[in-house]
Amino acid sequence: MKPRQEAGSLRWARGGGAMSESSDRGLFGRRRRANAAAGEKRTKRYPVTVTPTEAAELEAKAAAAGMSVPRLLHESAKSTHVETSTERKAAIAELFAVRREVAGIATNLNQLARYANTEGTFPAEAAAVTAEFRRLFPRVTDAVDRLADS
Repeated sequence: MKPRQEAGSLRWARGGGAMSESSDRGLFGRRRRANAAAGEKRTKRYPVTVTPTEAAELEAKAAAAGMSVPRLLHESAKSTHVETSTERKAAIAELFAVRREVAGIATNLNQLARYANTEGTFPAEAAAVTAEFRRLFPRVTDAVDRLADS
């Protein structure tokens, strides 16, 4: 099987049939990395040694992303957002703490609603519960945003 270039597409002769792919993507739809800037050449290599378990994890992650392991490592290393496991654990701990507080507020709201339904008036304490919720909500948003960026 030998590739031939024909009018902007890559064609593979395969048992009498042919398979073509657009010229802006390689075979199997993968994009090629852009050429280095003019006058610059990629000459530096960084070999990475991993265990068989780590290799399997990298290969699975690369396959899920539709790229090669070297490409996955390159893209990951050049990412502007690098999150450590400590930062992620801190965000999760914050969400758990907020969840406990929200559960307490929900209990208070339930008690206020029950009172309002039986007495026919809404108690003055409702304003304090609303203020507590408004204080808590930005913490939820921040913690979720930190986890979503990972």
